[in-house]
Amino acid sequence: MTAKTFELGPGYTISRVIRGGWQLAGGHGAIDRSQAVTDLIATFDAGIWTYDCADIYTGVEELIGAARLRLANERGLDAAAKMKVHTKLVPDLERLATISRDYIRGIVDQSLRRLKTERLDLVQFHWWDYAMAGYVEAMGWLNELRLEGKVRNLGTTNFDTPRLAEILAAGIPLVSQQLQYSVLDQRPANSLAALAAKNGVSFLCYGSVAGGFLSDKWLGVAEPATPLENRSLVKYKLIIDDFGGWDLFQQLLWALKAVGDRHGVDVATIASAWVLEQPQVAAVIVGARNQAHALANAKIMAVELDAGDRAKIAAVIAQSHGPEGDVYTLERDRHGRHGSIMHYNLNAGRT
Repeated sequence: MTAKTFELGPGYTISRVIRGGWQLAGGHGAIDRSQAVTDLIATFDAGIWTYDCADIYTGVEELIGAARLRLANERGLDAAAKMKVHTKLVPDLERLATISRDYIRGIVDQSLRRLKTERLDLVQFHWWDYAMAGYVEAMGWLNELRLEGKVRNLGTTNFDTPRLAEILAAGIPLVSQQLQYSVLDQRPANSLAALAAKNGVSFLCYGSVAGGFLSDKWLGVAEPATPLENRSLVKYKLIIDDFGGWDLFQQLLWALKAVGDRHGVDVATIASAWVLEQPQVAAVIVGARNQAHALANAKIMAVELDAGDRAKIAAVIAQSHGPEGDVYTLERDRHGRHGSIMHYNLNAGRT
């Protein structure tokens, strides 16, 4: 591992900042496809050459596939090969009871077509409801596709400690788990990090800037009234509430601002750099609205926090009382505050 790269699996190296794809999936404004491809390549040129997408992110696999093809045409196959693309396989909640080997194979083949590749770099598997048996068997089917050469690496998304232990005990060779991790939400450290360390599983972390709440924009701002602008803000406002409320959140922002001023970067950059320092963390997944945002995100990899920086941030975190529990447990409760805003059937009608 260097400040800018991480060996996620044997011979498989990624950038420590990953370009998130959810902002290209709709709900964040109209997408100019040509400009989006140009922006994806600008991210590559900024030193962020690993990308995250999912079968449920409408149109995003196709956009990244187009960027990879353009890189190959304009700069050669070596440049295209340097681009690492991580996708997710997210079976709909309503399909879990009848999931099959053919269903898993069909989604993998779909991602291969969309991403214009013969092998997926990393497939990250998600399962909505543990009351439905089948996630270990489904991971076994994914492993068959890895052995066939259609998938290079296997990972999971948002599994809790007991269920991740089940998958590992079945002999599935996981390299990573994607999960939410931030200065506001340290649930991965509660029990999962120890299991991951024992089994060589690294964390790929989303939510490091809490949907934009962890930014200079919210410094000194009054607590927002509902309804909030989008579902992402609703989701992370609940995390702020669990962390300790708006006043404590403001204390955290000012601590991050003080550290950022010392390093000449903004609050969001420090928030993500903090996550990169946590045990088992390989990379942070961040969105980018445009090329300038991509260049700013690249600065995350250049920040080196010192003991004083860490102490400022830790002093605020020590006053927090949550979120508590294991990874994604709150979000799995479909009747709770967190789970009730989730969308559980996003593959329905896919082509």
